[in-house]
Amino acid sequence: GATFNQFRDAGPDDVPGAAEIRLANLRHYLDERRDADVLAVGEAAGYQGMRWSGIAFTSEYDLLRWGDPYRRSSRRPRPWKEPSGTIVHGVLEEFGAERRVILWNTVPTHPYLPGQPLSNRRPTRGEVTAGVVFAERLVDILQPRLLVGVGRIAAETLGSRAVYVRHPAQSGATAFRLGMRALLAPGSS
Repeated sequence: GATFNQFRDAGPDDVPGAAEIRLANLRHYLDERRDADVLAVGEAAGYQGMRWSGIAFTSEYDLLRWGDPYRRSSRRPRPWKEPSGTIVHGVLEEFGAERRVILWNTVPTHPYLPGQPLSNRRPTRGEVTAGVVFAERLVDILQPRLLVGVGRIAAETLGSRAVYVRHPAQSGATAFRLGMRALLAPGSS
């Protein structure tokens, strides 16, 4: 399968310099969270979120809420708004944890269906193997107090050191909220 590397490539719906914008968004995001103690890793970049923002579980809508220096990379009149990301950021905001948690993906590029760039598909085993090296490097650098695998693919890829939390997509919103609330609540491990 093909993946779109949003940090290198641009598509017809991207503004000029879009790849650089997304990379700058990611750099600023990580810099703001240099003291984060939780790393939550999902499956792969999605077409409504990271594909445009450069940040896992984050859409252009979130970037606009956060303000400067974050910037949109699409030409779309209305900003992209990603359903899973809306749920994820809602829980983080509930606990004042936006800067305590770094969001990442086992596949940091966007897997899509052939001929349908605005679609999502399950990443192949090879894509997960190629992408997880970046998540592993982030774990090595951060040494997080808590590593969360958001969804089965992420949890299985990260192994026993990761705490599994249901992915918010496909009717998983309630289970995700409950799982993350239990992990982020004061006094939790």
